[in-house]
Amino acid sequence: MFEAGIELRRQRGDDNVFDLSLGNPVTEPPEEFFAELKRWAEHPEPGMHRYMPNAGYLETRQAVAAELARESGLPYTGANVLMTVGAGGGLNCALHALCDPGDEVLVLAPYFAEYLFYAYNHAAVPVVVRCDDRFVPDLEDLAAKVTARTKVLLLNSPNNPAGVVYGEDVVRSLAEVLERRGAEVGADIYIVSDEPYRRLLFDEASYTFPQRLHTRTITVSSHSKDLALPGERIGYAAVHPDDPNAAELMDALTFSNRVLGFVNAPALMQRIVARLQGVTVDVADYQRKRDFMYEGLRDAGYEVVKPQGAFYIFPRSPVADELRVVDALFDRGVLVVPGRGFGMEGYFRISFCVEQFVLDRAMPALREVAAALRG
Repeated sequence: MFEAGIELRRQRGDDNVFDLSLGNPVTEPPEEFFAELKRWAEHPEPGMHRYMPNAGYLETRQAVAAELARESGLPYTGANVLMTVGAGGGLNCALHALCDPGDEVLVLAPYFAEYLFYAYNHAAVPVVVRCDDRFVPDLEDLAAKVTARTKVLLLNSPNNPAGVVYGEDVVRSLAEVLERRGAEVGADIYIVSDEPYRRLLFDEASYTFPQRLHTRTITVSSHSKDLALPGERIGYAAVHPDDPNAAELMDALTFSNRVLGFVNAPALMQRIVARLQGVTVDVADYQRKRDFMYEGLRDAGYEVVKPQGAFYIFPRSPVADELRVVDALFDRGVLVVPGRGFGMEGYFRISFCVEQFVLDRAMPALREVAAALRG
């Protein structure tokens, strides 16, 4: 989609292309980021660009642990944290550390498209769990799909692509199913919680930390969204401090970080984010754009679940084949992503982390396509 957008702009001009396909926020990082960047540029320390321990700088790991402990109420320390090359790097390290060939990774639909490939990267088998029409996981389907080879449940809340936030009742039920079915089949199942949107919450929604409900949890996050730094590739993985295998698992994660070719997280970014753990971009701006898209799509006749977080909205297509919607919008210069890439045919994803004028200009095309396809 990124390349398709570039080519479409080349053909039609920037003013005639409205790219709602990518989670690539146009929001600039907070002022605190630039202050830290300037400080390190003007007052460099000798050796600041050299290798460090593969898990990352201890000072940064301790800062991440302190903030995670404050938010979750659990006693994280720097020894529980691995600095990673974004959340994608952290997820791959976790799956490499946990999975043997043929092990199974449960993936909740709708899912971030790359989850399937992350599992394949480590010779694991992704197993997709269905959801209802509110994008809440089907617990019966989850229970039926747990086997002796199940090693991981990938959890993503707030969710990409739907923006759904799993409440405490949902997360507790997921954990209970994993415990019960795991005991029945003899599997110790980890939750790998993908949390880059954890701080992008709307309408006073609260975030449920799965590690409060399930000891075998690895938290993975990044600063791509909360600090608007996707291109800097800086994130972390954190092992539950009460996991009896925490030390061995941290060794496995650190080893995976190296042998997968990440080696270590970017040195300069580690230095900078160590002092920005309590900083977040303006979430109110995203909520305004969420409201604009939700109301506009509903007025146009789309069925849509109101997102509670992140910066995506996932309307149902007015026709069964959502590719007809995607193609019709493309013809009008609007780029969106078909839902089948997220395990949900008949839907399509819109990213609203763009300038407001892009949303303003795209909405008439969305109305036109809905009317034309319903007609």
